[in-house]
Amino acid sequence: MADGLPGGTSFMEDYTYDMATEPMQCLGAHMLEICPTIAAGRPSCEIHPLGIGGKEDPVRLVFDAPAGPAVNVTIVDLGDRFRMVLNEVQVAAPPEPLPKLPVARAVWQPLPDLATAAAAWIYAGGSHHPTFSQVLTTEHFEDFAEMIGSELVVIDGDTRLRDLRQQLRWNSAAL
Repeated sequence: MADGLPGGTSFMEDYTYDMATEPMQCLGAHMLEICPTIAAGRPSCEIHPLGIGGKEDPVRLVFDAPAGPAVNVTIVDLGDRFRMVLNEVQVAAPPEPLPKLPVARAVWQPLPDLATAAAAWIYAGGSHHPTFSQVLTTEHFEDFAEMIGSELVVIDGDTRLRDLRQQLRWNSAAL
């Protein structure tokens, strides 16, 4: 969907959470599979121990994603239908260098906030490995969901858990 558009899209993972600062943030990263289209600058190639799998130490791309709006989205198989779960996020520069995390990474604040977004993601059945995009928007996924007849749950700055839980119940009954 992002072909020809400026910006990037990549496989991602919620790596860890920073709940000690305000706003609370998420560090997204992955050992090897991150696409350099989301790099703020030129990625470096570095060799670091992997520590799992009994393989030789791999070459990794190391970089930070640029600050700005983004989305995390995943598709969930509910057995009788598919559901896309999307969370709008705001990417920020890492608060300090991350030399002990030699991988591609992005630091973001989930909207409306980490606690609400995490609960909403779990209620909706969101996966551990989403797609992260700084080029595709909620509108792109709304259009895509409409084209394929899929449910789309959007977690954004207006999300309220009581309303989201009710939406999920209605969706289950209607779909």
